[in-house]
Amino acid sequence: MGENDDGDIIEHHVEEEMEKRGAASSAFVENLTEAPSSTQSSHRLLAYSDALISIIATVMILPVAHTKVENSEELAESVQLLLTKKIAVYLMTFLIVTVAWAAHIRLFQVIVRIDDCLALLNLACMMLITFLPYTFSLMATFPEHILGILLFCGCVMVLGLIQSLIVLYAFSRPFLLNEQIQISENQTFYKHHILKVIMRVPIMCFFASIFSFIFFQLSYVLLAIVIFLPYISQSLKWCRNKAIGQVEETPDSMMFYTYLPNEPLSKERVEAFSDGVYAIVATLLILDICEDNVPDPSVVQKQFGGSLVAALRAYGPEYLAYFGSFATVGLLWFVHHSLFLHVTKATRVMGLMNTLSLAFVGGLPLAYQLTHEFPRNSRNELEAVQISCGIIFFAGIFQLALWVVALYNERETLHPYVRYGGREHVFMLAKLALYPCVALGTFFLTCILSKFSADIFHVMEITVPFAFLVLRLLVRGGLALLRLLFCPDRNDMRSVVEEDEARVPFNPLDT
Repeated sequence: MGENDDGDIIEHHVEEEMEKRGAASSAFVENLTEAPSSTQSSHRLLAYSDALISIIATVMILPVAHTKVENSEELAESVQLLLTKKIAVYLMTFLIVTVAWAAHIRLFQVIVRIDDCLALLNLACMMLITFLPYTFSLMATFPEHILGILLFCGCVMVLGLIQSLIVLYAFSRPFLLNEQIQISENQTFYKHHILKVIMRVPIMCFFASIFSFIFFQLSYVLLAIVIFLPYISQSLKWCRNKAIGQVEETPDSMMFYTYLPNEPLSKERVEAFSDGVYAIVATLLILDICEDNVPDPSVVQKQFGGSLVAALRAYGPEYLAYFGSFATVGLLWFVHHSLFLHVTKATRVMGLMNTLSLAFVGGLPLAYQLTHEFPRNSRNELEAVQISCGIIFFAGIFQLALWVVALYNERETLHPYVRYGGREHVFMLAKLALYPCVALGTFFLTCILSKFSADIFHVMEITVPFAFLVLRLLVRGGLALLRLLFCPDRNDMRSVVEEDEARVPFNPLDT
């Protein structure tokens, strides 16, 4: 009797929940039908914004890659000068722009539909974001002048005001918001919460602009804190919870996206932004070929007797460096694509690892320029190859770190079939470890065989694609050998399990 009563109670609660969801969905549909015909989906606006931000984040490598280093100069000294100025500007710009992009993601996870007014306000945001690299260039060229700091802080403060206008405008027209906020009874609470989060960075930039007149070094410290502000606030919240106990959340706060820094980013927009960076880096490589490797007609006539083939033959090392660099960019994208096939959500820490990996991917045009810039068998050539190995290593190692972070929260971030211990997990780990291991091995090999450093590096770039082709066979063979050596009695059972897994179709909605 008791069991039947419990079953009736559970069934009754299920029916009530279904009725609530049905009522909420019907209210959402009614809001959509009441929305003006001028509203539209935000997908194309977000795709345009992602493309624009990825271009701005990546093209700042051009001043670094096109810095000419004379053969008589020591490359190590030149790189030290680059690190203090241009490379630092590139990294800071990349990180700041990705912080603005992450804020844009979170804002448009709240706003799912747009009208003409929101589209124009978003264009104003993009205009200010694209101006940020120029302010950083001024700050790097004139570090002791406060004009660059003031321009940057002014752009960020105006950007914050425009985003606040977007939030106020969207909440005044609830049909533009996502379904959960539309049916929520706490819209005012969420509006104030989002405005408070948006205005944190402009307020910090306001104080940085004031300190620039008093002690400008402190202004740079505040600007650096802006990059890691979400992680700092999350750490402070964790310390507060440990010190005074868990702070109670509002009843509605866990139902949907609440603009908190520990909530997942949009996986689709992370993929779109990353694809944009990889595509732009690949394009920058061919632009360098078109600019530097088309011979002058008068030179062809005088030095090569009018033979264009003979003139192009002199650019052989440059072509080899281009194809090797393009293969590296393409295969790093391939690994990134394979990784995100298994990811269901991108957490904030995963986003940080992805950003750091993309920052080093953006440095690959610099690696391309350095590997064919200097005379053969010179010390500068050796150091250039080793710098290129370092760039590839860090681009790959942060991809591997992204996978480790995803494994740490595997029940929330990964598909069930690829969690720790599965065959696909081993294959994915081999993919991610290939480039860091090869780049590290090439680095040490060039230290031993310094006379053949450029040849070793180019052979590495060309042979890695073939390693990817046979990687799955090597992983399967290695796993079979390990099972044969350590678990010979489980081979039959393992084959039965693998056959059962093979019968299960892939469903991207399984989480």
